[in-house]
Amino acid sequence: MYKIAMTFRSSRRDLGKVALGGALGALLAPQKLHATVHPNAPGIKLCAQSGATPTDEQLVFLKQIGAEYVSVGAPPEMRTAEGFLAIKKRYADAGITVWNVGNTSVHNMQEVTLNLPGRDQKIEEYKQYIRNLGKAGILYTTYAHMGNGIWSSGRATVRGASGREFDMASPNKAGAWDGKTWKEPLSHGREFTKEEIWENFTYFIKQVAPVAEENSVRIGIHPDDPPVPVLAGVPRCIFGNFAGYKRALEIANSPNVGICLCCGTWLEGGKVLTGKDPEEMIRYFGAKKIWKIHFRNVSAPLPHFIETLMDDGYYDMSKIMKALRDVHFDGIVILDHSPNLLGGNYAQTAYGFAYMRALLR
Repeated sequence: MYKIAMTFRSSRRDLGKVALGGALGALLAPQKLHATVHPNAPGIKLCAQSGATPTDEQLVFLKQIGAEYVSVGAPPEMRTAEGFLAIKKRYADAGITVWNVGNTSVHNMQEVTLNLPGRDQKIEEYKQYIRNLGKAGILYTTYAHMGNGIWSSGRATVRGASGREFDMASPNKAGAWDGKTWKEPLSHGREFTKEEIWENFTYFIKQVAPVAEENSVRIGIHPDDPPVPVLAGVPRCIFGNFAGYKRALEIANSPNVGICLCCGTWLEGGKVLTGKDPEEMIRYFGAKKIWKIHFRNVSAPLPHFIETLMDDGYYDMSKIMKALRDVHFDGIVILDHSPNLLGGNYAQTAYGFAYMRALLR
């Protein structure tokens, strides 16, 4: 029986057994024998994106649409084990399970990706975040390894709704994350090499993977958005293509490090840049390594795309849901960025989850 949950608020980011083929088996074989990853209840879970302190009305809405799981973002004052437990209890009292509590301060760290001053302090902050999640019994988190944020060039109209746009030819394109913005030609004053990005990832993941294992927390790594090979002097060489993910998981060598497959981001790159489409990624890595799906469609691959309603993009989203079913996926599928509809979050939720639920069934 599939578990169904719905979304209250559309935003970003934020195991059944499967037989491993030869390629994936070779990838996973050398992992530490002492480390184990917690099991999930079986079934695809459609998950809600909601707030840390939902109102009674919002909880009623989630119950009305059948929500069973939520992913939330924690404000600074609640980024402790006690804060996470309070968030968890608020939803549990309404019969809803908190799957993930995000922390924008450590979700995407330029200090770590680019080895900037403060890198070791940010890594220690991330380790404590993982420990806090473990103490609260929240056993999944998403991480992004982007040096200069998520890039956009403006907004465009999609069936009368406003959606995010990115155009490589636009002089207005810029990256943004957690109140910071970056622009071309060089977001950090110089060009970085691919080797630097790989070295910085290795330095980070070798320190945090053991902490994740000790606390039974899974880390799903989000693709670079958009997966342009280089933006403002910063290569996006690891999490913008299949080969990069494969090598990164080999470096991590941990059952607690896997993938948050943002299908919208992957479709932005297209198969030419990414090497595999979303369905192929799911079938290759399977439920053993893909733990969260961001469900989003876009108008076309790079160099120019607009985020669309799910039935209005260039990719057949039913292929994603079918692949998840075939590999016995038991993580969460959650709405990602979505064009703004009249009626706001409730309308976006109603549209998006009706579509996802129909595909699931």
